[in-house]
Amino acid sequence: MKKCLNTILILLLLLPVLSGCWNQKELTDLAFVMAMGIDKGKDKKFHVSFQLVNPGNVSSGQTGGGNGLPIAVYRSSGDTITEAARNATKKVSRRLYYAHTNVVVISEEVAKESLLYVLDALDRDPEFRTTTELVIAKGSSAEEIVTTLTILDRLPVTKITKQIKFSESMLGENMSINIDDFLNGLLSKGKQPIANGYRLVGDKPKAKKAENLQKTTTDAFLQADGLAVFNKGKLHGWIKHDNARGILWVLDKVKSTDININWEGKKNALSIAPIRSKTKVSVRIVNDKPIINVKNENEGWISEANTAIDLDNPEVIAQIEKLTEKEITKQIKASVKEAQKLKTDILGFGEKVHIKNPPLWKKIKANWDEEFAGLQVNVHVDSYIRRQGIRTKPFWSNMQK
Repeated sequence: MKKCLNTILILLLLLPVLSGCWNQKELTDLAFVMAMGIDKGKDKKFHVSFQLVNPGNVSSGQTGGGNGLPIAVYRSSGDTITEAARNATKKVSRRLYYAHTNVVVISEEVAKESLLYVLDALDRDPEFRTTTELVIAKGSSAEEIVTTLTILDRLPVTKITKQIKFSESMLGENMSINIDDFLNGLLSKGKQPIANGYRLVGDKPKAKKAENLQKTTTDAFLQADGLAVFNKGKLHGWIKHDNARGILWVLDKVKSTDININWEGKKNALSIAPIRSKTKVSVRIVNDKPIINVKNENEGWISEANTAIDLDNPEVIAQIEKLTEKEITKQIKASVKEAQKLKTDILGFGEKVHIKNPPLWKKIKANWDEEFAGLQVNVHVDSYIRRQGIRTKPFWSNMQK
């Protein structure tokens, strides 16, 4: 009898494990949304473009993949994002599935007026990943961005995510900004969020045609273009790509880039590529006024030397280091001034003040935009040349003998 009861007890304990997949989804019933574009129409409704993957056409190998396009884009509209997504079922024969969505593109109009409503819908959906990249369509509609076909990457969404990744690591003018990052900036005490800008360059009508994939040089292509600056959840302005690098210097996001310096009257004679960089931002309070100190330390190598120069000479290397420090300092100061013109603290200086002196922050936070615009910012850069490349004596020196 006891053995029988034990058996029954074990079976009862196993029942929850054997309950099966209550929420299973068949792959043939799902439409994988790789990217979303959100515009605002003249009817004031949200116009949402869903970039869906065509699995059979993605592979480019000889034994796999069809001859059709790798993506299909469906459009839908509604007073809310939820309504627009539900209305899409009138056109799509499968259930929209957002677990693989990698990019959300927002038009400038939506970014200026209704972005918070979009973010709430995306953040609230348990199926949607908040690690999805958030980009702003600049000079283009969001629909144009998500319908553009690209030749190097079969999926256009891959081009955007990879381009941001490699721009951050090699150029330092863009950085990965996902929905979580944006919301953290939005809710932060003393910091406003930013997002990457993207534009469609070239012949826009041809961007979504198959012939755009059949040329070595396309008629239209996607290009990163500056940083979108937000204030209180609304698009407030742009930091152009020339100054975007300085913003990333301050945010300690520059992994590598190129720094051109003049040498003995020759413009852009030397190019320095940082290989390591570290930026620290500190605050000093003087007479109840915060003063920001930005200190950057970087190590780099000489990637180009288009002039006669002796790179084996320690004194020459020391001069190059000083010129590099001067150029980086110039870039950082110019970018800080651009942010101050917009009266929007995207650099997180307010966060530093809040941590350093909470009582002072309590007094000035209500007027922080104005305080930030007139903030004294000191910049100090230490740059070190660690390598000269495989040629320490440029051929330019021999040519002048």
